[in-house]
Amino acid sequence: MTGEVTVLGLRVIRQVAASGSFAAAAVELGYTQSAVSRQIAALESAVGERLFTRGRRGVQLTAAGEVVLRGAGRALAELDATGQQLARLHDRLAGRLTVSAFPTAAAVLVPRAVADLAAAHPTLQVVLDEAASPVALRRLRAGRTDVAVVAAGPGLPDPDLAGLEVSPLVPLGLLVAVPEGHRLARTPVVRPGDLADVPWIVGTGAPGEPQFGPWPTLAEPRVAFSVRHWTTRLGLVAAGLGVTVLPGTMAAAVPAGVRVVAIDDPSWPGRRTLVVTRRPPDRAAALAARAVVEQAEALRSGARGG
Repeated sequence: MTGEVTVLGLRVIRQVAASGSFAAAAVELGYTQSAVSRQIAALESAVGERLFTRGRRGVQLTAAGEVVLRGAGRALAELDATGQQLARLHDRLAGRLTVSAFPTAAAVLVPRAVADLAAAHPTLQVVLDEAASPVALRRLRAGRTDVAVVAAGPGLPDPDLAGLEVSPLVPLGLLVAVPEGHRLARTPVVRPGDLADVPWIVGTGAPGEPQFGPWPTLAEPRVAFSVRHWTTRLGLVAAGLGVTVLPGTMAAAVPAGVRVVAIDDPSWPGRRTLVVTRRPPDRAAALAARAVVEQAEALRSGARGG
């Protein structure tokens, strides 16, 4: 190279290559077209090579332009990462934040949100507290937790949300986990009638704790096993000993040998997952709540994509 390459020049070549013309790149960057042309000319002078060929349909990278563009991508990514690290040095979000969540939300949804929060704010200590929804709300009101992820809907205690900040998550649905070789794993649309004769694996626990039983609209389900822990329930499913209801918040955590199917049941109104904080939430609690909301949206998008 015969001259100095500037960061601005690297950003301009990246945008021109993406846009296909100097005029379109100028619009995206907020510059005049002549300013874009000057930056490309300066970059060509610095590297001693022509970077674009001009034609009626816009511009195309030369072989030298391709090399410079790849280097620009790496250099700009490093600079952006450095900027983020420097910003974190001045991040004043520190201290301890406790997030309480019901067990199936604590399997996938909340850990991913906590990971995002920890990456953005490394000086913030996040504690994950697994608790049934009524317990999580009591701890929130008592000041023992800062964010509560709770479930609400048919078959669950009516949550007391008065005076609290509530953010509903996108619905992730109620699903059924079946053995990989089960006939329902290959059924395009599963309806409640398809579940009438299958053996069910249901949850059991302390009195007053919400549990997942068979599919809620079945009249006379056949219960084969009642066990406390989700790992045991899903292990029984993987062994081919029955099926179990599974919240969508946990769908990404099923083990090998288990398939998850959606149920087409218009008579089931569904349940809601809520993120709850005190009102008004402090900055850390608000950011944690937002991270949970965003992860729920990501899980739903992933389920649709799969």
